[in-house]
Amino acid sequence: MSEFLGTIVWPLIWLVLPMLALIVSLLIMLAFLLLFDRKVWAAVALRRGPNVVGPYGLLQSFADFFKFVLKESIIPAGANKGVFILAPLVSFTLAMGGWAVVPVADRWVVADINVGILYIFAISSLGVYGIIMGGWASNSKYPFLGALRSAAQMVSYEVSIGFVIVTVLLTAGSLNLSKIVNAQAGGFYHWNLFGILFPMAVVFFISALAETNRPPFDLPEAESELVAGYQTEYSSSAYLLFQIGEYLNIVLMCAMASILFLGGWHAPLEIAPFTWIPDLGWFVIKVWAMFFLFAMVKAIVPRYRYDQLMRIGWKLFLPFSLLWVVVTSGYLLYFDKLP
Repeated sequence: MSEFLGTIVWPLIWLVLPMLALIVSLLIMLAFLLLFDRKVWAAVALRRGPNVVGPYGLLQSFADFFKFVLKESIIPAGANKGVFILAPLVSFTLAMGGWAVVPVADRWVVADINVGILYIFAISSLGVYGIIMGGWASNSKYPFLGALRSAAQMVSYEVSIGFVIVTVLLTAGSLNLSKIVNAQAGGFYHWNLFGILFPMAVVFFISALAETNRPPFDLPEAESELVAGYQTEYSSSAYLLFQIGEYLNIVLMCAMASILFLGGWHAPLEIAPFTWIPDLGWFVIKVWAMFFLFAMVKAIVPRYRYDQLMRIGWKLFLPFSLLWVVVTSGYLLYFDKLP
């Protein structure tokens, strides 16, 4: 019995515990990020935002959660029921799975694999399947058109994000996310944001908005045209899973921006009082700062037309990111800065 516990049970427990801790922490943080998103939007419009449920509205997201869970789940009569139910589960699972390789602090990562950034890229690319499944299974033209829009948009901007990642890999010399972060240690002047990769940081930020269907690029959910897009026929827990998956992807992009360009868990300066904040604290601060930028863009920038969105992706970001891969390579080679 003791041998069974030592060889199977305890290793399994130590494998599951970090995953559970990450999932619970993410979902709790997501609840307050949702409230923060709504508060920022309200402040820009000179409104109060959620302020009734709990002190200062802090429990609003939890109230919304119970509302969605307790509502009746309605499946359209003409829908493909199996795929209809599976679609939000796929979106949620893939969005959560991407966090497995994200280092939140030094040696604080569920799976510290050497191809972590390729894993993130693959998982984010697979996310389009959940949206396509949801739009097609609804058996309605509006969700289907919204799903097609979302698929085209995500695929278009993944190309630019891929070239952005290539430039970061050239400077860090590794596909491991922890090593990419450690390559920026020593102060903010070592961060990729304040070097030759600054234009790539801008491209990554804007592409992340389009990749996650955030305003001003929320064309798959343009209510005036597509009645909320691929989520139109969903209600209750299924709709909630789509929303959680979408926001998990948004926070993942904020985390990736922090890792690739803002030094991850490293402090801006390696002196007191900056060093008093633990590594995890700096990572969370940077993620929230990036999410604040996402929320401000949502509140201020008007929505683009779909042709303008695709034109930016294919005619501006793609050639520019290709050019910057060449520029970065030449710069590193000429100044002998290749890792």
